[in-house]
Amino acid sequence: MSEADDADWVDVARLDVAESFDAFFLRNYAALVRLSTGLVGDRSAAEDVVQDALYAAHQDWDRIGTLDSPLGWVRRIVANRSVSFLRRRAAEARALARLVSRQRIAVEMPADAVDFWRLVRRLPARQAQVVALHYAADMSLAEIGEMFGISEGSVKASLSKARASLARRLGAASAVAGTSRSGS
Repeated sequence: MSEADDADWVDVARLDVAESFDAFFLRNYAALVRLSTGLVGDRSAAEDVVQDALYAAHQDWDRIGTLDSPLGWVRRIVANRSVSFLRRRAAEARALARLVSRQRIAVEMPADAVDFWRLVRRLPARQAQVVALHYAADMSLAEIGEMFGISEGSVKASLSKARASLARRLGAASAVAGTSRSGS
């Protein structure tokens, strides 16, 4: 046999392995999904588990396809991954329960403060950050500058622009509120 014949034989062998995976997939997919659904109780999650297991099998099909029971190998992977899914879901549920059980600290703001912070959120990002850090977090201009890696003068300029913008917006809001009150 020549090297060309050997190369053709290898290509045919690879094609047979690929075809046998396709046939394996078509023949076993539904049963594997039923197995995983029985374990995890959720068809959508079961399909994900089976697809992951079949992907793993496909990646190493040259070896797995030659096992005495490729289906046994994939069933084991599906069963293991189904149990892992349940463990993850249980851990997530416990974490969520812990979060929900924690006592919430009430942070209530007067209505005018809510309106003010709504206006702050409409400012350009840097200006909103500077206002929030300066007034809500009580940081100095130097601390804010250090945090962002900018000069104190840049922080001061952003804060000044933000104050001017807020004054205009608050003045316009007060004028509208005053007009609607006097017009009632």
